[in-house]
Amino acid sequence: MKNKLLKILSLSLLLSCSVTILFASNLVTQEQCESKDNQEYIFAGGECIQYHVSEGEKEEEITIIVHGTWPEGTNTLGRYGPFSDNLSMATDITTIAVALPGYSNSSTNKFKALSHDEKTYLSGQKEYISFLSVLVESLKERFDAKRVNYIGHSAGAMMGSTLTGFKPGLIDTLTSAGGVYDIHEKVKNRDDLISLVDYIDNVDKKTEFLLIYGTKDTISLPKVTKDFYEVLKQKGFNSTLVEVKNAPHLDLDMRDTSVEAIVNMLDKE
Repeated sequence: MKNKLLKILSLSLLLSCSVTILFASNLVTQEQCESKDNQEYIFAGGECIQYHVSEGEKEEEITIIVHGTWPEGTNTLGRYGPFSDNLSMATDITTIAVALPGYSNSSTNKFKALSHDEKTYLSGQKEYISFLSVLVESLKERFDAKRVNYIGHSAGAMMGSTLTGFKPGLIDTLTSAGGVYDIHEKVKNRDDLISLVDYIDNVDKKTEFLLIYGTKDTISLPKVTKDFYEVLKQKGFNSTLVEVKNAPHLDLDMRDTSVEAIVNMLDKE
């Protein structure tokens, strides 16, 4: 009986170790991330992030494109890679489209995809904003840049706008297409969420804002963007408001009107 019990305990321990190893194998270490054959990966904030880069001739400046909420596992770089190529060609600025955790081949070491049910409104979580700030800083260092232009759509826009106050001076120009600036108006009784309205008094006055809305956007209503544009003006920020006629939320950042406004802003620099 004693030997049988020992065998059972040994088997249980072995199974426990096997399960631990199985789950640990899903994690991507910094060493594994840096050893990938494709060099378009960066380990930042505990995640191995895949990105697509289009090299430009302007030195010490980069543009970072951050997508919004898509179903878990979506190949966001398949959509945003060509977009970054086009913007880089039009501006001569090195342009980087990133795949956030859970998208394309990026890891999920610490964070699930933005659309994951386990944690709603992940894009408004302070820990996620902190991760994004580390990612932007890491890309800035990798490409030896002194200026960062940030282009975000939807959740990516909300997070970018929050970053301008959460980490003042990190972002020099912000393009926000279909963003949210006061998460507390959208989501009630969630004191754990943050957005730009919570940090707006910290934003560097040199930060330039380009706010884009679509007249047929039913996810980020035009009024949200127009009202916040007035707030920025009252506080003395350099801000531009762009209306994209008949545009819904999807691909708002890629519309011709949006691209023209982005290129015009970046060409001024």
